[in-house]
Amino acid sequence: MEYWIKSWLLQKNNSNGAILMLFLGIDTSAYTTSVALVDREKRLIWEKRQLLKVRSGERGLAQSEAFFQHVQTLPDVIQSIPKDFLKLIAAVGVSTAPRPVEGSYMPVFTAGMAIATSIASVLEIRLFKTTHQEGHLAAGKESAKMLDVPEFLAFHVSGGTTELLRVQQNCPGKFCLEILGRSTDLHAGQFIDRVGVRLGLSFPAGKELEQLALKASPGSASLLPSAVKGTEISFSGVESAVQRLIDEKKRPADLARAVEGCIARSLIKVLEKALENTKLTKVLFVGGVMANKYIRHEIARRIASKAELFWAEPDWSSDNAIGVALLARESFLNE
Repeated sequence: MEYWIKSWLLQKNNSNGAILMLFLGIDTSAYTTSVALVDREKRLIWEKRQLLKVRSGERGLAQSEAFFQHVQTLPDVIQSIPKDFLKLIAAVGVSTAPRPVEGSYMPVFTAGMAIATSIASVLEIRLFKTTHQEGHLAAGKESAKMLDVPEFLAFHVSGGTTELLRVQQNCPGKFCLEILGRSTDLHAGQFIDRVGVRLGLSFPAGKELEQLALKASPGSASLLPSAVKGTEISFSGVESAVQRLIDEKKRPADLARAVEGCIARSLIKVLEKALENTKLTKVLFVGGVMANKYIRHEIARRIASKAELFWAEPDWSSDNAIGVALLARESFLNE
């Protein structure tokens, strides 16, 4: 794969004499070390992701442990960038916080910031700072081919976020975000992981829980209620109910589908309210939970007649640095 990409780049350079530029993105989220390179045409040229290690049976990592693992992992990931690409990097982007709001902070992002600053200094190139959430939105927009849409709704649903956003992009490389709905306690991904680990699945549990749910009995999706008040979702009470059902030896596959059904109904209720209130008609879905096929299907079944839905490709839904690289590209080319 890397050899083909290199050949394509050289051929492109020789054919039209264009100056080749690559843009480096770095993201160090709670559970993934990610690095990516895109070109000026927004094509993904190279990327590498490394999941942080979580001990069997654990439901997550402390920030200190996650930071330590990023510091250990990042040098190897950076060194794996093909050498021919290094001299083509025109700018580097890095996520420095979870969200683009005042006070948003997680220690893990300082690991990426440190190495991005060093790279920019050594290569004497521009450094652009962004946030993890904006990276998700940029990657989602690009993979879903959501072009020239200045304002839209976005549902960012993952282990660290469950937020419905009004999104505006008024200047290159930046998003203006307004939170219209959110979870008030557990995030959807946390709900999945807590139930999954209790069922003996690996952390993060999303993919294994989705596979387990395929064996569910008919009607299992309705086993759990959804707790939605206005545009606020609560998963903590429902998670406690699932734990009791596990103690009662309910079929794991049925519980897996019940979790998916609860999340889908919760998101649908919040989204229907926001569509009614805002009159916006385009919705983008990003974040690892939105890679779940059952949840996607249920949302599409209920909402597709009311809005145009855009889905990030599954590989671009989970944590990645692609969007961070795309935002660095946009900022650099529009300076």
